[in-house]
Amino acid sequence: MTDQLFSVAGKTALVTGGTGGIGRMIAEGLCRRGARTWISGRDADRTATAAAEIAAATGGACFAVAGDLESEDGPAALAAAFAAQEQRLHLLVNNAGAGEVSPIDDTTVAAWDRVMDTNLRGLFFLTQGLLPLIRAAATPADPGRIINIGSIGGLHIPNWESFPYGASKAAVHHLTRALTKRLGRDHITVNAIAPGPFPSKMNNVESEAVKKSIATYIPLNRAGTPEDAEGLVVFLASRAGAYVNGSTIPLDGGYIAAL
Repeated sequence: MTDQLFSVAGKTALVTGGTGGIGRMIAEGLCRRGARTWISGRDADRTATAAAEIAAATGGACFAVAGDLESEDGPAALAAAFAAQEQRLHLLVNNAGAGEVSPIDDTTVAAWDRVMDTNLRGLFFLTQGLLPLIRAAATPADPGRIINIGSIGGLHIPNWESFPYGASKAAVHHLTRALTKRLGRDHITVNAIAPGPFPSKMNNVESEAVKKSIATYIPLNRAGTPEDAEGLVVFLASRAGAYVNGSTIPLDGGYIAAL
């Protein structure tokens, strides 16, 4: 019974931005646990290589689909490409994101639009485009799942200037609640995860600055691990998490709680 409670075996999942960072950690965890896992990324060759590596490392089924969520037509194109391969989608992990760190006087329109288009607009319209497949997989006993990857940067104001990033992630948390209210009637849960420091292209947890920040501010005194990311996503995607809905869950070792 316990194994089934936390099982994602047989489910179909799509993880955007799954070629690296926390997206890849999530994809590897789902694939290892028997989910039919798709990853998306901008570069088709890189995405295909990552999918093959994940499949080889986990012994599971991992597939690639290319898509650019920043472009105006990208979300619809990605949804259509996925729908050409699958008829149902049990779990959508909206992880693809862009960051920007720059002083207020140096923040450009181009940088603002790049972050907002990727982190917010792309997330919403990809979700919209995939709703028919999520609805097709959803049942009252086993809801469809949407997990949006936000950030602790959307829950507090960091010590560095990152205006579009923080604003976009706070908006993702709010959008999560709005989607929850509408999609619950379709037997779909929507939750957000707000990660703290995890190893990624945007966050070098081995840098001295990040190590100092972790030692100062995070009660557990360490960065996140692949198991941490996998564990929370598997919980939310399994029967164990079927009644969790509309939550933004910090995955940060206690950082937000200790502020």
